[in-house]
Amino acid sequence: MVKPQLQTRKLNLWFGKNHVLHDVDLSVYSQKVTAMIGPSGCGKSTLLRCFNRMNDLIPETRITGDVLLGDEDIYKNGSDVSRIRAAVGMVFQKPNPFPKSIFNNVAYGLQIQGKIRRSELEERVEQSLKAAWLWEEVKDRLNQSAMSLSGGQQQRLCIARALANRPKVLLLDEPTSALDPQSTAKVEELCLELKKSVTILIVTHNVAQAGRISDYTAFMYLGDLVEFDKTEKMFTVPADKRTEAYLTGVFG
Repeated sequence: MVKPQLQTRKLNLWFGKNHVLHDVDLSVYSQKVTAMIGPSGCGKSTLLRCFNRMNDLIPETRITGDVLLGDEDIYKNGSDVSRIRAAVGMVFQKPNPFPKSIFNNVAYGLQIQGKIRRSELEERVEQSLKAAWLWEEVKDRLNQSAMSLSGGQQQRLCIARALANRPKVLLLDEPTSALDPQSTAKVEELCLELKKSVTILIVTHNVAQAGRISDYTAFMYLGDLVEFDKTEKMFTVPADKRTEAYLTGVFG
């Protein structure tokens, strides 16, 4: 039996009195792409942010249940949140490069962690940009502002920035929703390559995208995890009528 890289057990989350996630049991397997799909407001992004404790930043958040990274309960008292966020990188819906050079965007996470030799820093930046398929496009202008890049390049820069920390998991929150079709295709191809070395959990509104790139799919509806299975199986013979209705465009 393959052990999950990420796992929730009976996870519940409230924002104030609003009960957003209900008893969610989800397993995210190592070196696979897992997609989370479902209509707007169903809890996908909230669940995604549980895995690197981003919901901690929202006032009146309360969580019960377990969230595991490997064997580690990331919500136990005394957890090092900075270390967790380095191990579980995140890329957001809209590209959000820092107003710094291309080089310093990728190097930022390593620099704030403490002492790292310049030679090692340069090596890690190059490795990360290559992993994000951006090196050939930017290698001659690393000192230029990241704001000079196109939208698709900026999103791949944000992926490189997350990869520089050598994370175990990469969380992607609708990473292509603000991109043109060509840039979207490049990010999708990149995900298929990256899963060889990092576990990927992606939230997407694009059902076709989930079908193209994911190994497993989780369907969320009104804060419930309705169905979770291998993508091929779910997309051909969904077990729940609500999943079938969503996949065939009856609602969403």
